[in-house]
Amino acid sequence: MALSGFSMDPERSADDGSGVRALGELARRYGVTMVAGVARWREDGAANEAVVLGPDGREMGSYRKLHPFSPPGEGLVWRAGERIELFRWGGFTVAPFVCYDLRFPEIFRAAAAAGADCFVVVANWPSKRTHHWSLLLRARAVENQAVVVGVNRCGTDPAFLYEGASAVIDEQGAVLAEAGAGVEVVRAAVDHEAVVAWREAFPALRDRRDVASIRVGNRME
Repeated sequence: MALSGFSMDPERSADDGSGVRALGELARRYGVTMVAGVARWREDGAANEAVVLGPDGREMGSYRKLHPFSPPGEGLVWRAGERIELFRWGGFTVAPFVCYDLRFPEIFRAAAAAGADCFVVVANWPSKRTHHWSLLLRARAVENQAVVVGVNRCGTDPAFLYEGASAVIDEQGAVLAEAGAGVEVVRAAVDHEAVVAWREAFPALRDRRDVASIRVGNRME
């Protein structure tokens, strides 16, 4: 929710369209592809989404958060998504995810199986769990042999402190760039050919088995 900060009140925080248009103008002005978290109204209710804007300023698509965070009752306010979305950028096939989604490796694996080799995770992850954030970003990169870009907020709200720790991680889990706790621009060069080469040299993705076909035995006494 880059335009408003995280909120449980869609009446106040949902974008009326002007925010996304402004982001699109920034993407067009600088000739970049942009991913940003936004709250929006959809036909079936309020949605917490990652929107993708192309270098021409137009919306390329959006992804709705699959896993609302249950402790504060997010699912009662924000409608869960039902599908993974992919887009093309710089030779990569990119899957965007939102915040709590990072804790669910199966959706990253499903995206990788569909061709994703880069993940972008936008988040509102509090400082008391920053070590989980950093660890899970690296885990998603290693287990899927993919580049991971994690973008987290910094600063404070009435309830939490946020330490940022945005990072770019390569397909072998190496941290290419990492932000500190404050407002910061992070830059890193990522290499699609290196991802392809690593997946070919170390065939963990090819060796995976369909979990649905694996039986679970009775508990051993």
